Amino acid sequence: MEERLTKFINKKHRLLPGFNLTLGVATTYLGLVVILPLSTLILKTAQMGWGDFVNTVMAPRALAAYKLSLITSLVSAMVNAVFGLLVAWVLVRYQFFGKKIIDACMDIPFALPTAVAGIALCATYSSNGILGSYLYAWGIQSAFSPLGIIIALTFIGMPFVVRTVEPVLKDLDKELEEVAASLGANRAQIIWKVIFPTLLPAWITGFTLAFARALGEYGSIAFISGNMPMKTEIAPLLIMTKLEQYDYAGATAIALVMLGGSFVLLLFINGLQQWKQRRTFNE
Repeated sequence: MEERLTKFINKKHRLLPGFNLTLGVATTYLGLVVILPLSTLILKTAQMGWGDFVNTVMAPRALAAYKLSLITSLVSAMVNAVFGLLVAWVLVRYQFFGKKIIDACMDIPFALPTAVAGIALCATYSSNGILGSYLYAWGIQSAFSPLGIIIALTFIGMPFVVRTVEPVLKDLDKELEEVAASLGANRAQIIWKVIFPTLLPAWITGFTLAFARALGEYGSIAFISGNMPMKTEIAPLLIMTKLEQYDYAGATAIALVMLGGSFVLLLFINGLQQWKQRRTFNE
């Protein structure tokens, strides 16, 4: 009797009510919204011959677009990783006038249409903009250059680092820092031995999300980049150019390459989260 009761309790806690129904609905929704469109992209690209596919994705213009997308996305993600961590630290650890306003501003890139963000950034950093006029006077071309792309990608990627690190900072027990200080640890040792190891998985996840978001960004870059082939043309812009030229096969081929890169990044994020869960469980 006790064994049957134990099995019933374990089964009850293991499966939610209506599990089969909710699983079916979730799977159907995922298939229609995500898997079906992506599989259509793969099938569309498969209509090309292997030689045409290689020539398209390995063309000098495409390689230049991949390189620029990778470099600018990486630089912007690194900038966000540093300053996003600082912003999250200030928002969690300090109380000051206007804190709620700054906290709300962190979510603006999420809500603001990317095309609007591109227009605003172009108006700010162009040669006659508020900041761009000073930068151009110093010989720094902030708009219609790779620097302009980095600025736009930094703008849209900042919230990913802040919002990923912020909950971990809130849950961080300050008593651990006090214990470390009472044992003679200085501030640098507390940061590197107590705080940073706890923040590291969330920090890397935020960096990866910002990098993945920047890798596929289009709207905010369309204006500020100038879209000059071999110079300021990133991969998403090249895809849109091929679509405008009715080269659907070439657009889907380049999109498939970008999809593969994004999929690898998502696998890395999921692996990082599982590693963090195993580490927490073992501790």
